[in-house]
Amino acid sequence: MNLQDTLFNWLQISIVAEARPEDGAARETKDFFELILREDHALSRFSYEENDDLYRVEYEQDGQTRMQRYDRELAEQLLTDINSNPKYNE
Repeated sequence: MNLQDTLFNWLQISIVAEARPEDGAARETKDFFELILREDHALSRFSYEENDDLYRVEYEQDGQTRMQRYDRELAEQLLTDINSNPKYNE
């Protein structure tokens, strides 16, 4: 999986894990993507911030700080899908 896809997947599941702290599967999946970011892409740190219309992911790779922006609606789509499915909200 390339870095941009991995960052986006990590961001989406991080949003879910934060919104649903009781969701063990979300935490485990977040941990999985963090492992991929560290081991496969050699990121030493990564974090995100949200504002009105986007999420900004900042990460460090090879000693350089980089940033990627993602549309807020797209980043929150996984959480929206989970919350709209009664199967996951019982």
